[in-house]
Amino acid sequence: MNQERQTLTQAVPVLGRGATTRRLSLLDAIQDLGLLAVIVIGAVVLGLLSPVFFTRMNIENLLYSSTIIAVVAIGQAFVVLVAGIDLSVGAVLALSSVLCVGLPLKFGVPVGMAALISLALGALVGLVNGLAVTAIRIPALIATLAMMSIARGIAYIFSDGRNIAPVPDVYLDIQAARVFGIPVVIVLVLALFVVAHFVLSRTRFGRSIYATGGNAVAARLAGIRTNRVVVLAYVISGIAAALGGLMITARLEAGAATAGFGYELTVISAVVIGGVSLFGGEGKMGAVLLGVLLLGLVQNAINLLNVPANYDYVVSGAVIAIAASLDVYRRRYVEAGLKKRLLVNKKASEQERDNRQNPEHA
Repeated sequence: MNQERQTLTQAVPVLGRGATTRRLSLLDAIQDLGLLAVIVIGAVVLGLLSPVFFTRMNIENLLYSSTIIAVVAIGQAFVVLVAGIDLSVGAVLALSSVLCVGLPLKFGVPVGMAALISLALGALVGLVNGLAVTAIRIPALIATLAMMSIARGIAYIFSDGRNIAPVPDVYLDIQAARVFGIPVVIVLVLALFVVAHFVLSRTRFGRSIYATGGNAVAARLAGIRTNRVVVLAYVISGIAAALGGLMITARLEAGAATAGFGYELTVISAVVIGGVSLFGGEGKMGAVLLGVLLLGLVQNAINLLNVPANYDYVVSGAVIAIAASLDVYRRRYVEAGLKKRLLVNKKASEQERDNRQNPEHA
């Protein structure tokens, strides 16, 4: 089965994708519209169930809570697109949070320098994850699970298991800043999505991401340095998680080693809901944003309807299972189209060969 799937995947460039690409685009469009419809319907239902939902304060709270997940989801999407996974993002977020506050308070490091150190450490964690996966050949699940434990442990050691406060004023100022009445944080997150979309859709590196995730062997034969691409994807994930740490510090008004617990599950949920295939090579950043909004809506509903918070984990797990099942069905549907197209091309080639050998029957 794996050999057959690999053969089909390698056949896509040869066939010029054609009908298969149209089939895939149609599925993507249906999925995006479905996500948008679920978000709109969910918002209307919540508006009917809770008069607080459509208030400005609640909408801003929903978007604020989604921004941190959104930033980390951008990095996770790059990793999943190369057929990987990063379970260390929540721990890296926590480590970044305690460092960006603890370094200025404990060691007198300038605030800007402390933020850069936090981001650099996130990149370093991503680099280690990427090298563990590509050079040592440790499965991504195991490598990033180990890093999750290490990063969280360092965060606890650095903070002595306590929240670090007060937070430098610059974080609070950025959190409170607005542009034309819109919180700056939301504007920055949307800008990051635009940049990530541009990188994936318009740059050579973006094409290499999709090629590596779709078929690493074929990409390597085409001259793409797949190991480097995978490592860079993990580095991007580490930086995104560290940036999320800076953002959650401003929101919590403290550097917290407990920050980001369960974020890996939430972020993966957002990415998978957004249509990024767990098998790699398929997905769009715009749809990931819809996935983030849907999860934010679910979490907001749990708060407004006074549903016990623990149900959030049940919902996230169920959503991942459903989205993964849809992804498997989607791939089978596309592969069925490829098989059919391969069969048509094979019959056409055989007919053309017979015509050349027996011109009188042509």
